[in-house]
Amino acid sequence: MLPNINTSELLFWDTSTASNETWGPTSGPTPNQTLVWNGSQMTWQNFTASSISADTHKTLAQLVHLAENGGPFQGFGSSLYQETTPAGSPFPTKSVWWTSSAKTKKIVEENVTYNANKTIATDQWIAYAADGVTVTETSVDTISYLGVFETHRTRTLT
Repeated sequence: MLPNINTSELLFWDTSTASNETWGPTSGPTPNQTLVWNGSQMTWQNFTASSISADTHKTLAQLVHLAENGGPFQGFGSSLYQETTPAGSPFPTKSVWWTSSAKTKKIVEENVTYNANKTIATDQWIAYAADGVTVTETSVDTISYLGVFETHRTRTLT
């Protein structure tokens, strides 16, 4: 359950002023609007017919949840099984959640590549349909560093 947020109390950077230094309360969204980063500022934008479908949004939301929280959750059944390879490695390159230890149907898969200094170069998440074979969504983060400290990442969704 998400908390009830009073949008009249939110503060956003206002880049529309000449000084570019004004902070102020937002009036909040109207129905069917979402907060979007347009490359230079946050703006409220209307959903349109060209927006992603409800099913795609649901799948992407589940993929993000799986990626951020390390695996399947309510609605995926019980007796789930995770396999991480290579076994015993401090730097695993693959982690797969299966519907069971029989490993016949995948739920989600993570593939990781590393830089020479063992920081993560790419982190790919793949979500599977109920058949456990068909890929429904893929997310790939390409991560940049200053030394060992992450500076930014680029996410590609397909």
